[in-house]
Amino acid sequence: MSFEWTPRLQADSYRLAALSRYPRFSLVTLAIAALLGCTLVQAAPWLPSSSLCLAVVMVLLVVLMRVRNDVARHAVTVAIFAAWAALHGARGVIERLPRESEGEDVTLVGRVVDLPRRVDADTSFIFVPDDVDDDAVLLRGRVRLTWYRSASPPRSCERWRLRVRLRRPRGSINPGGSDAERVALQRGIVATGYVRPSRDNLKISGGACVDGWRSAMADALDRQLGARRARVIKALSVGDTRGLDAADCDIARATGVSHLIAISGFHVGVAASGGVLLVRLIYAGFPWLALRLPRPVVQSIAGLLVATGYGLLAGMGLPTVRTLLMIAVMAAAHCLRRGVHGVTMLALALVAVLVASPLSVLSAGFWLSFAGVGFLMACVAPRAEGWRGWLGELLRAQAAMSLLLLPMSLWWFGSASLAGFVANLVAAPLVSFLVVPLCLAGSALLPWPVLATPLLAAASGLLDVLWRGLALVAAWPAARLGVAEAGLVPVVLATFGAAWLFLPRGVPLRGYGSLLCLPLLMPPKAVPTHGAFHAWVLDVGQGLAVLVRTRSHTLVYDTGPAYAGGRDAGAGVVLPSITALGLGPVDMLVVSHGDRDHAGGASSIAARYPQALRLSGEPSRLAFPAQRCTAQTSWSWDGVVFRFIDVPRERSGKTPGNDRSCVLSIEGAGGRFLLTGDISERAERRVDEDAWLSELPTVSTVAHHGSRHSSGAGWLAAVEPVLAVASAGYRNRFGHPHPTVVRRFEAAGARMLVTAGSGAVRIDFPLRGGPRVAREWRLGERRYWRE
Repeated sequence: MSFEWTPRLQADSYRLAALSRYPRFSLVTLAIAALLGCTLVQAAPWLPSSSLCLAVVMVLLVVLMRVRNDVARHAVTVAIFAAWAALHGARGVIERLPRESEGEDVTLVGRVVDLPRRVDADTSFIFVPDDVDDDAVLLRGRVRLTWYRSASPPRSCERWRLRVRLRRPRGSINPGGSDAERVALQRGIVATGYVRPSRDNLKISGGACVDGWRSAMADALDRQLGARRARVIKALSVGDTRGLDAADCDIARATGVSHLIAISGFHVGVAASGGVLLVRLIYAGFPWLALRLPRPVVQSIAGLLVATGYGLLAGMGLPTVRTLLMIAVMAAAHCLRRGVHGVTMLALALVAVLVASPLSVLSAGFWLSFAGVGFLMACVAPRAEGWRGWLGELLRAQAAMSLLLLPMSLWWFGSASLAGFVANLVAAPLVSFLVVPLCLAGSALLPWPVLATPLLAAASGLLDVLWRGLALVAAWPAARLGVAEAGLVPVVLATFGAAWLFLPRGVPLRGYGSLLCLPLLMPPKAVPTHGAFHAWVLDVGQGLAVLVRTRSHTLVYDTGPAYAGGRDAGAGVVLPSITALGLGPVDMLVVSHGDRDHAGGASSIAARYPQALRLSGEPSRLAFPAQRCTAQTSWSWDGVVFRFIDVPRERSGKTPGNDRSCVLSIEGAGGRFLLTGDISERAERRVDEDAWLSELPTVSTVAHHGSRHSSGAGWLAAVEPVLAVASAGYRNRFGHPHPTVVRRFEAAGARMLVTAGSGAVRIDFPLRGGPRVAREWRLGERRYWRE
């Protein structure tokens, strides 16, 4: 039999090659194009008007219906979803509180949504206004409020009239830190503020809603078990994480089990399985039902209903919504007697989420949820028969999830856990197959305490044993993996490289996928030369935190404030910044004095780096042992000289705490950095004038955040700073930095930066050329949602 190469066969071969190069337009490729469009627009520094975006979407939809070429369809789909995401982003920014209304008192009437969080006497909650009594401002969206020392805190579903003071959503911008303004946009927060003392604050009515049911169930669990024992059970049952403290969250992050504490998609699947099991039991008891209603159809509907009810109680997070959509597709396929592939379900769920909420791509939960399921489908083959096959699949799936999601975790959170593989091998099946069913069954039986108590007590006992084990794992060196900030490209390469390693057998060169992880694991570092140093004044709001790096040593000066609920800037800002900048272990911790805005995060730094030498102007006010800083204390690191300047005490012996601040002078070959703490103008005058003098160009922090009682004219004349950095909160109630202080520095010829407007500031002190501002984090990477 002979084979003849004809022009027709040649044309067919070209057509097949084209098909392999350009995939056909399908639901899966539609989902990929939609994801690409929604993601690309998030890198824009600004967005066009919402009306223009809407017009573009309408025109492109008409074009899509007329285009027949698959390549053009994909391109148009990318453009449609980019315009759709831009429309939502532009609307979200426009709907924020007008700038001219910031700092004004207005009366809002609306309802409380979600679960209010009460810490001591303060209550934080989400408020949805529906009217404004004085017509001063019209808000369309959610407002995050705090009611300080509230005697009767608001509860879920209640309607209130409140007198509030608002500002636009704004957060600190630091290396490795979270972006509060991006989170506010994604969650629809249009303003933040606090409730003012007023007679206008009045509860209008109660109400019934899903959040009210969640709150009632959480209160019932507290009464049944006690608040401490019920904290994790509430998180698993009704998505109530208010009982988890900072230590609990730290253990969960260090062991990689945060996805188990929050209600994940897998837990929703377990709930759906419970509905399916209930129908099976009913049909087993009443077989004649199968003659009237097919069991597979009823099972699917029951599973969807139970999962939906659980999702509502869970607060409808992104992983929950994704799982509900996939279950709905499966239920519809069963009802229509059609088969459906897992990839199709995932693609349909992705498209539905992006159509309903294109700004979901700004959330870490979106990427981790969809990527986790997608990786499992692509990289974990069906298990072999027998228990060995089942165990092998379990180990492979857990290894895949631990490694494949690690680059994304580093990108979103700045750290990841290598101990998560070991912890999840025990925690994942225990929580998913034992604890969650016990929690759900016990919560459903809460009206009958005799039945609910044994189930909830069993779940609590299992969680206590698990938590003790997780606390031990959290102490392992591999529990906290940090990699210096390396940008988006290394993260994408590492993700693809990790996925390559887990591709099915037969794919060539699988081991070479590890090479794609190297740019993330070994990022380039700008290490100062001998005699030079770098400094970062971090954006911690109304407080101070400074990092200093010589060639081989790191110093932390002050650690920012402590916040309500046990959080602090040390854990939330300073430690992530150290990791993101690749600064390595801290050699010395200097806490200028004991005030909360300077020492609030010191305990977190001391706990993470116990080997660091600790110095303070008020060691007795710290929660850990420290030495007192004195003028006799000086040292040299890598050609950079560090010395404390002596600030004499008041002759009366009543020296204020601010004037006890450690004043640190850091001198390199090309410049001096002066860290002044909170000293006042009176303390400045008590210092020997020669101590302020230097032939090197000087950069200084602005004492006491720019208070009018600091940075006097005599001090400015002696120091002659070329640059000053004031660490102050946005629209802080003290008015720092004071206008008179700003004018003093300008008159002295110094440029002043304020962290509220610049974000974190990096200053380089090279060998020659003088100090220079290397980066201002708020201004360095413009994003349309950033203030």
